[in-house]
Amino acid sequence: MWSRIKYLLLGPPLPTQQLEHKRLNKIRALAAFSPDALSSIAYANQEIYLGLVVAGSAGLSMSLPIGLAITSLLVLVALSYFQTIHGYPSGGGSYVVARKNLGTLPGLIAAAALIMDYLLTAAVSLTAGVEAIASAFSALWSYRVIISLVLLAVITLLNLRGLRETGTLMAVPVYLFLFTYLPMLAYGVVRLLIDGPGSLAAAAPPATQPVTTFLVLRTFAAGCTALTGIEAISNGVPAFQPPEAKNAGRTLMVMALLMALLFVGSIGLTQTMAVISGPEETILSALSRRLLGNGPAYLVIQISTMLILAVAANTSFAGLPRLMAILGTDGFLPRQLTNLGARLVFANGIVLLSIAAGTLIVVFGGNTHALIPLFAVGVFLAVTLSQVGMVVHWWRERGHGWWYKAGINGVGALATAVALIVIGISKFIAGAWITILLIPILVMVFFRIRAHYQEVAQQLSLEGLSPGDSPFPHPRLVVPVPGIHRGVLEAIAYARSISDDVTAVYIELQPGTGRYVQERWMRWCPDVPLVILNSPYRSVVGPLLDFLDETDRQRNDGQLATVVLPEFVPARWWHALLHSQTAWLIRVALLYRRRRWGFQRAIIDVPYHLRR
Repeated sequence: MWSRIKYLLLGPPLPTQQLEHKRLNKIRALAAFSPDALSSIAYANQEIYLGLVVAGSAGLSMSLPIGLAITSLLVLVALSYFQTIHGYPSGGGSYVVARKNLGTLPGLIAAAALIMDYLLTAAVSLTAGVEAIASAFSALWSYRVIISLVLLAVITLLNLRGLRETGTLMAVPVYLFLFTYLPMLAYGVVRLLIDGPGSLAAAAPPATQPVTTFLVLRTFAAGCTALTGIEAISNGVPAFQPPEAKNAGRTLMVMALLMALLFVGSIGLTQTMAVISGPEETILSALSRRLLGNGPAYLVIQISTMLILAVAANTSFAGLPRLMAILGTDGFLPRQLTNLGARLVFANGIVLLSIAAGTLIVVFGGNTHALIPLFAVGVFLAVTLSQVGMVVHWWRERGHGWWYKAGINGVGALATAVALIVIGISKFIAGAWITILLIPILVMVFFRIRAHYQEVAQQLSLEGLSPGDSPFPHPRLVVPVPGIHRGVLEAIAYARSISDDVTAVYIELQPGTGRYVQERWMRWCPDVPLVILNSPYRSVVGPLLDFLDETDRQRNDGQLATVVLPEFVPARWWHALLHSQTAWLIRVALLYRRRRWGFQRAIIDVPYHLRR
């Protein structure tokens, strides 16, 4: 039944040979990797506006200069990642660059920052999209968490189905947003040329704060959230069709160009047309209303903005599972995260991301404003470490024009580091402290996981062991039995086929049942001794473990007894709910019990499958 449901929801399994055919072309890749980057103008513009409106018209007049500075930083970061893509085509982005050029610790700090960034991208994008819906339909406001979780489940399902399905479906809101918003900006330029600029002095509210250097820096840092998502393509290079690096680089440049056009165009029009938003309206909504009125065109713009915010979470699903797979390959995360699922995607990473993002949505009550302060620290920490790593890379390579390339990365690293410091200070109390605390905790987890894998490898190593060493003695077998039935007889027959030293054990939970079992046992298995153990506290596992320990101590033959577990397997999955699962409890107790007297206990399952 589960297999049929899985087949219906996810589609049939795909052979590994089709992996090349599941790669993304540039059109689908732009849709899969860019929603976060393109939609970030929605909250970046809003943060800039809210940061400057307190200074009145003098503050709002700084919007375009700050926007141009952020766009310059965007160009620097895009150039940095363009070089990263060609220098490190296997993917990994900031983590790979920082680890190879700065060392393991900086690399893991970058990885932890990226993980926080991706998790918060998914949560923030979904909650922001739902808040956009709830703003239009106030009755939905109380159900923001539920709607966010439903959207999260849908995006998770789409990603579990595979790359091409995700890229195709995500293309609809991405290209709807581009094909509506870019013409609106072009129309705004025409209107500006015809009508002339507006007056901020007349439209802006009175200033409550002066324009200060700190105000400008804080607004610049808050507006730098427009850079979120630019990392995704460098992480997802292996998802592109060959030649991977070339296609990824071109897609990155197109995405950066679109981001710059959307960001500068919207901020420029907002300032020059003196657009001011109302108390319950975003600045982008106010701009759209000024240009298009309240008609259908305005509604289309708002719907496309809402949709791209909702699917921006897909950037995390496109990037984070691949990053976790790289960390798993390096031994810093569980190796299960490196496994490709039935649909040729990193299914374990996708499910883990979905659970973590859902937890954030529930814990923070679907409130975007509460999540935003946690958001930017990871972004700028990862970008800064990546660019510093690229400076070291160019210095080591010393190829043609290395100083020029290193200079670009150095300026970008300095700018993002300043933004990181300002955000960390200004947003610390509001919630940035959580991210600042979690990043070193994640790094410690990375090191502990690697230490575990190293310990396991050392203990399993064949070094110093010769073939044929330590032959295993003739086994002693103990068969726990619940009574007499066909499954028990098959287990006894199997045990006798591999050893002459077989003992059956029955745990008497109710007084008197042992005598009945003994009588039947003598009829069916007279040659196999049956030990009946009384259990006054009605436990099966405890008395069995005590019996095994005592007989192992008495026999002292250089081994622990092998336990043969008879177990019948129901014909239907739900039938298992009607049985006690005693064999499973015994197996778990034995499997995770520490070895005794330097020896290990083997466990053999003998299943008996029921037909109906």
